[in-house]
Amino acid sequence: MKLKGKVAVVTGAARGIGRACAERFLAEGAKVVIADIDTVRLNETAAAIGAADTVLAVTTDVSQKAQLDALILAAVQKFGRVDIMVNNAGIAMMQDFLDVTEADYDKVLGINLKGAFMGVQAAGRQMIAQGQGGVIINMSSINSGLANPRVATYAISKGGMNQITSTAAVAFAPHNIRVVGVGPGTILTEMVEGSFIDSDETRRAILSRTPIGRCGTPAEIASVVAFLASDDASYFTGETIYPDGGRRILNYVVPVRD
Repeated sequence: MKLKGKVAVVTGAARGIGRACAERFLAEGAKVVIADIDTVRLNETAAAIGAADTVLAVTTDVSQKAQLDALILAAVQKFGRVDIMVNNAGIAMMQDFLDVTEADYDKVLGINLKGAFMGVQAAGRQMIAQGQGGVIINMSSINSGLANPRVATYAISKGGMNQITSTAAVAFAPHNIRVVGVGPGTILTEMVEGSFIDSDETRRAILSRTPIGRCGTPAEIASVVAFLASDDASYFTGETIYPDGGRRILNYVVPVRD
């Protein structure tokens, strides 16, 4: 119960890593506000993971600043404060580099990068007003530093997100607010299986670059997020850490074991 008494806000929490983070926060004693653009799935998740006195669901389009501000306000109105913010909402488009349209670029960057920036601002303002510090966690990706042109807009957005993390960490340090990033490797979520693993050939290519020999699970990422949100990580700020099965350190392929 390392987060007992804390209030956490998680975007993109209707499924996947966001939902796993919300579940882990609840298990650690926190109250959780979950946000997503998919109202039906969001409400189903809220009903499945907790009770009305521990979970609040707020439909939110993170590309809209006003909706992020309203999300933070809803958290304060329901639970009195915000101690942890996880900017997790994101999308990916698999397409050739030259096929990316202006609309595609704006959509991905609007959700992944603008949404994270505005989420950091909204949570930061509230935490500063509370005067008791806090933790903001941005969900990056190994693609922030890998050159995969098939997901160019996603990679570009995550590279930018790492700079949001580092610059916000310096800006908020005087207020005892830590800002950290988590850059997962290939995690078996709906988004990954729909955008990144589109064939057995692709799956084998990914595993050939993953020393641990398997994809990760949302729960494994949630455990890292919970650690960073806790006092156990009190000297972490400005950095993005990568739970990726060893993928970033590998500059050659390894045999697939299945």
